[in-house]
Formats: sequence, structure tokens, C-alpha cells
Amino acid sequence: MLRKANTLNSNILELVNCMHGAFSPQDPNEDTEWNDILRKKGILPPKEVPKEDEEEELALQQQSVVKTYEDMTLEELEENEDEFSEEDEAAIEMYRQKRLAEWKATQMKNVFGEVGEISGQDYIKEVNKAGDGIWVVLHLYKQGIPLCSLINQHLNTLARKFPQTKFLKSISTTCIPNYPDRNLPTIFVYSEGEMKAQFIGPLVFGGMNLKVEELEWRLSESGAVKTDLEENPKKQIEDKLMSSIRCSLPTQKDSDSEDEDY
Repeated sequence: MLRKANTLNSNILELVNCMHGAFSPQDPNEDTEWNDILRKKGILPPKEVPKEDEEEELALQQQSVVKTYEDMTLEELEENEDEFSEEDEAAIEMYRQKRLAEWKATQMKNVFGEVGEISGQDYIKEVNKAGDGIWVVLHLYKQGIPLCSLINQHLNTLARKFPQTKFLKSISTTCIPNYPDRNLPTIFVYSEGEMKAQFIGPLVFGGMNLKVEELEWRLSESGAVKTDLEENPKKQIEDKLMSSIRCSLPTQKDSDSEDEDY
């Protein structure tokens, strides 16, 4: 009987100690099961996050924000600007500046401004693999052909006017073995490795009367340059020619007068 009483007292004492330990003042940030229960009941405030963890979490959030826009172009960023939250602005601005710097670097790299000379060995590198978004205008020519010399002069002018377009020239037989002289001058227009247009032979260019504006218009029709010309200059010449022809033809009234004389 005494032994049972001692065992019961021992169990009661252990229970009291546990309860005392549970309700005794503790650090609210301590990781204990009891603190977790109190947090769930709203008795204790949420556990404080260490400052280092906060900074790490903020950095991860910023990286996540930037990552969602990393595939956007500058134009897309501007189009979606109203959808960005205030929290996104700093990250988006940082990314915008990065893309702007990349764009400027690309623009500087792709400014040509003159006509380059190539050989057949350079063809694939300089023409077919010129790069994304780069238009290439290649003139095949030969020394001693006046129209080839005229076109080279026009291309020098256009290369300065359209520095984003890559203008090249190459002696025909050096670039393409046995290329016939009757096909000269020849101009090939390429974009991203594909031929977009070709102008072959003197008749296509209209002979030595070819103006630089007419050549510019031809190249703009192929997409190689973005001209500021509003219409084909050749059309203006044709209209003037037709007008002069009409003026030289006798009118119906004149014909009637001549008939009366007879």
C-alpha cells in the first residue's frame, strides 16, 4: 500500500514539474512545441525572422522579379509598364538599364558606314553569317565596266546614309569562279543567310542613267534599307517623259483643222 502511494506521489510530482516548465516564462522565439501551439492560438506573436534571413529572402525576391522579365525586349517592357507593381519598379529599372546597354552595344557593333571588299573565301562569314537582323547588299563587279563603277559610287553614298546595312563589293570571278561578264553588274541582297532579292545585268539598272535615288528605292523594296523617299524616283522621270510625249502629239482639234485645209 505504501509503495503504491509513493508511486502515485512521484507521478503527480512529475506532472506538476512538466506543467510548471510549460507555463514558466520562455523565449517566444524559441523553437518548442509549446511555443508553436501558442503561436497557432494567437497567444504568441509570429516568430521573428533574423535580419540575415530577411536580407537573403529579399534578394531572392528581387532575383525572382527580374527573372520574370528577363525575356522581354525594351519595347515589351514599355508596353507592360502599367502592370508592374511598386515593388517591381527597382528591379525592372535595373533590368531595363541592362537591356538598354546591351542594345547600345549591339547598335555600335553593327554600324558599318562604308563598302567593304570581300573575296570568295569571305562569302559565308561576311554574307551568310553576317548576324541576326543584319541586311547585306553585295555588288559583284569588274574593273573597266562603267556601270559597275557608277554603282560602286552610289553604294558608297548609300552606305553612309544607311550605316546599319552591310554594304559589300567583290570582283565577280574572285567571288564566284567563271561568273559571266554579261551578268554584270549584279547585286545580291541577303538577310540572316537568305537571299531576299537579286538584280542581274545592265538592263535591270537602266544603264548609265541610273540615279542613286533609284538604286535606293530598289534596295528599299527588297527590305535592305528604310528609305525616306515617298515614291519611286523612276516614276517621276517616266511621268515627265509621258507628259512630254503627250504634248508633242497633235490634238483632235489640230487634226480637224488640218483636214479642213485639205
